[in-house]
Amino acid sequence: MRSNNTERVAWFNGQLVPEGEVLLSFRDRGFKFGDAVFDLARTFAGNPFKLREHVDRLYRSLAYAQLDPGMSAQEMLRITEEVLEVNVSLLADNSDYWVGQRISRGIDPVEGEPVEQAGPTVIVECTPIPFHSRAACFRDGIEIIVPSVRRVPPECLSPRAKSHNYLNLVMGDLEARARNPEAWAVLLDTSGNLCEGLGSNIFLVQDGTLYTPREDFVLPGVSRQTAIDLAHDIGITVIERDLSLYDAYIADEAFLTSTSLCLCPARSINGVEFNSGAIPGEITAKLMEAYKRLVDFDFVEQYLAHLPGGDANRGLRSTGA
Repeated sequence: MRSNNTERVAWFNGQLVPEGEVLLSFRDRGFKFGDAVFDLARTFAGNPFKLREHVDRLYRSLAYAQLDPGMSAQEMLRITEEVLEVNVSLLADNSDYWVGQRISRGIDPVEGEPVEQAGPTVIVECTPIPFHSRAACFRDGIEIIVPSVRRVPPECLSPRAKSHNYLNLVMGDLEARARNPEAWAVLLDTSGNLCEGLGSNIFLVQDGTLYTPREDFVLPGVSRQTAIDLAHDIGITVIERDLSLYDAYIADEAFLTSTSLCLCPARSINGVEFNSGAIPGEITAKLMEAYKRLVDFDFVEQYLAHLPGGDANRGLRSTGA
């Protein structure tokens, strides 16, 4: 199927269809129970980044959830590339996609009635990244709020599987945004250590060393691992350990990683600005530059170009200015 140049298409249970024709039953277990897993990569200038790593993580999530998608990882990769190929011509100027997969356990049958659809529900889709609403993060730095909501502990549900069951993170995000509409939430674990946010991992910088929460308690983000690898490449020590709010309040710098943001500087946590007073700080800036070289694309400039006024509002600033 080829795009009609007006509507994106998705792969839905075996065929490519316009997004408007992807219709889920209200009895789908992904809707009813959050009984589904997903993963999302991003593109740079329409080209996918680390798509294989994202698909591999998807299949680890599927294995954890004991959910069979009915196809191999290689076939899922091929379908994802096909969906992107069909949709890439619909990208707006200076824009990019999330491209990913969503698999639920399928439809809960009604006893004694014919089954609407047997087997899992499988969707592969592209979604434009919201550059406009996030552009200021790269100019001003992210304001992190730590809500009272704690992250579900791994002994209850492993955070290492990327499931549709996001209510815990959503509740934390709602609380943070009620306090500051521009804030990004980072939840604590049940022991009071920094954990993660809604699709983001946190890093702190202290005395030139990079710290991040242990993988056991967070989703091991592909962008998180990319930042760790880049830090090793340029000689920055990385330590994974428990991090308290004390560690955050005395940190020189901080940043968040996510698929869409890649690596974005943070300005403050609970209103306490980080000590370097620069957006980005020295270590964060080095890692942002390394990330841009790796992907051969200036994702920071891409975000800043979506600021109101364009060029007139670009530029990194000092928090002390």
